[in-house]
Amino acid sequence: MTVITKEQMPMLRLFMLHQGLQLELQGMRLTAKTRSCYSIVKSELGFKGDKQNVYNQLTDYIASLQTVDVLEIDEE
Repeated sequence: MTVITKEQMPMLRLFMLHQGLQLELQGMRLTAKTRSCYSIVKSELGFKGDKQNVYNQLTDYIASLQTVDVLEIDEE
């Protein structure tokens, strides 16, 4: 069983937005009643461009955060 802690929630949210944006690139939406993952990522992270460019920027952003987290764990 996987347990998600409070500290992991922001990263989990980024992963979910990443997956949602990937689905939006294929023409699907997660829900019709709220904003799209594309608009959430653009407004919260300040990325610019079309869906593919925002997806690429988000992928790079997540990769950079994972690199930082690994380095912090190794230093302890």
